[in-house]
Amino acid sequence: MTAPFNLWVYLSTTPLLWLSITLLAFLAADALSRLTNRNPLANPVLIAVIFVATLLMLTGTDYKVYFNGAQFVHFLLGPATVALALPLYRNWPLVRRNLLPMAAALLVGSATALVSTLAIALAFGLPRDILASLAPKSVTAAVAMAISEQLGGVPALTAVLVISTGIIGAVMVTPLMNAMRIRNFAARGFAVGLVSHGIGTARAFSVDSVAGTFSGIAMGLNAVATALIAPIFLLLM
Repeated sequence: MTAPFNLWVYLSTTPLLWLSITLLAFLAADALSRLTNRNPLANPVLIAVIFVATLLMLTGTDYKVYFNGAQFVHFLLGPATVALALPLYRNWPLVRRNLLPMAAALLVGSATALVSTLAIALAFGLPRDILASLAPKSVTAAVAMAISEQLGGVPALTAVLVISTGIIGAVMVTPLMNAMRIRNFAARGFAVGLVSHGIGTARAFSVDSVAGTFSGIAMGLNAVATALIAPIFLLLM
């Protein structure tokens, strides 16, 4: 009886507490997603975020205290992104055959994501710093926050928008693609990676490895494309 209590006392005084809670929250959320046969609405990231956020609110824990432990998971985002090179290598012949369509989709998708977002924000009269924060919302978090800061935005706001965009895309992608009768997993994956970055890519891999591969490619390419064209669109608007 004392062993679990002693473990809790130890964890509560170290960053390992929130690291452990983060990992357990995701494992529980992933188990729930499997029970629903990977239903898009049972997105593991969304469920885990709701659980951890609720716990932080109930315990009155400051985000900085939480991040002292969660930063170890955050560090792994880099290696996880690099690891996407493995499925890319395995599917390289298919990727090579689709280079031209991918280039066209990247150009149109990146521009559409930027223009539509900025146009709606301008219609509501939002200030420039909010526009700069919104512009990179479809890019993976680390890159999006850097772009936002360089453009004069609020990186913390950008991080929230990026996560929200990723979750919404991951939830919508499967029913939307099915409704549009798009059966090509390369096209489905590239589309979701273009607008929903890492969270969408995780969803794509859970559906099909080819979709996940193309989603990872789109995620990387869109980060570069957005970094190049976002300053231009902001100057024009």
